[in-house]
Amino acid sequence: MITIVLKHETDFDGWRQAARTLALGGVKPIDVTWSVEGDEEQLFATTGMAPQPRSSTETFNVPAKFVELASIAIFHRDRERFAVLYRLLWQLRSHHDLLEVATDPDVSRVLAMAKAVRRDEHKMHAFVRFREIGRERDARYVAWFEPEHHIVELAAPFFARRFADMPWSILTPDLCAHWDGVAISFSPGVNKAEAPTSDRLEETWRRYYAAIFNPARLKVKAMSAEMPRKYWRNLPEASMIKPLIAGAARATNAMIAEAATEPAKAQKRLEEPMRGKTKTIAATDELETLREEAAACRACPLWKDATQTVFGEGPPHAPIMLVGEQPGDKEDLAGKPFVGPAGQMLDRALEDAGIDRGKVYVTNAVKHFKFVPRGKIRLHQKPSTSEIKACRQWYEREQAAIKPVLVVAMGATAAQSVLGKITPINKNRGHLIDLDDETKALVTVHPSYLLRLPDAEAKAREYQHFVSDLRIAAAELRQAADVA
Repeated sequence: MITIVLKHETDFDGWRQAARTLALGGVKPIDVTWSVEGDEEQLFATTGMAPQPRSSTETFNVPAKFVELASIAIFHRDRERFAVLYRLLWQLRSHHDLLEVATDPDVSRVLAMAKAVRRDEHKMHAFVRFREIGRERDARYVAWFEPEHHIVELAAPFFARRFADMPWSILTPDLCAHWDGVAISFSPGVNKAEAPTSDRLEETWRRYYAAIFNPARLKVKAMSAEMPRKYWRNLPEASMIKPLIAGAARATNAMIAEAATEPAKAQKRLEEPMRGKTKTIAATDELETLREEAAACRACPLWKDATQTVFGEGPPHAPIMLVGEQPGDKEDLAGKPFVGPAGQMLDRALEDAGIDRGKVYVTNAVKHFKFVPRGKIRLHQKPSTSEIKACRQWYEREQAAIKPVLVVAMGATAAQSVLGKITPINKNRGHLIDLDDETKALVTVHPSYLLRLPDAEAKAREYQHFVSDLRIAAAELRQAADVA
């Protein structure tokens, strides 16, 4: 029996070198024990020497996908991960396409490990809350987090990019990460007692959270799935979540109690709409499923720096679907489309055009915020064609679920996604374009374009042009209502 002792829990380079040497030496997985320096089991193990390769020129290849998969799965907390990865490596030498066999126990297990690690990394990105220690030049920002897996090294670069201009430390029981504005460093894990419990901005943050909490959109089950209760204890707003939920329930019950006993005439018109009602419920379920799937999307690299996926929202059978380009800074933080300055411009234009925003479905062609950090500011960056293509599946599936009669593409990125090709805005705006037998498209500018115009006269002129485009959509909305 050969015992391989790795330097630390995430020693991928050490595992990779040892695994290659063992495989070239013909050592079967059953004859290898893996451990990490400091393990109690390792203290009493007998360490054997790995045999040398039969030939100095002997080698073998495995798919690049396996190397990428193993480099993520190594961060899992499963003590058997090193052995499982070596067992899979051993099989891949003779079965090069094994990773395509999802039913293979080792393939399934490693894929599950990698998925769990990525999810834990996403949770760390979302639920770390920094607290300020000291003031002004002496200020430092410290956070406490309890990861499920050994992900601190994996997740730390995100915070270095996101908070590049402030010195911070993230403390965990396993490993602590520190940023001094130049480089990331690591130190051993600490006890939670060493982490700060509050700072001077805590109450301000709670008031802000309470102000943006929308009881009308509360979905406790979805909220708990995305933000499990185990993370609540480390969040400043945690103490407010239960009272806010309880308050929302009371407000809902009060609304029900005050509702008229007789339905409005529009609701009594037809006896038949049970089919339509069933369709609405099914579409809602489908959109929620899509939202959950999109939250874990890794089809392009944009998810790495973004705070979260920003999915669409609106009625499940909206006759009009508004498609923007990508979330901005405000949308990225809030997790909702068009809530920033461009969203305010859109709301104003929709109102002037005679469209109720509550009756349209609003989404973006690209669901993650792409930006370039400039100190404390994140500057919007245009998505590439490959990123637009990678995200197009979500637009297509949203459209298939909603079945709108009109899709309004706002901006070049949105037009490229909706029409499937690069589409000049000025040459194509102002008239309807057939997408299929039941759906038309309308191309116009993005509201943020209006915000960027420096000249007041040009801004007013272009705003009216934008409203004129939306009035075409309003006419379609009225026509759809008449047909219904």
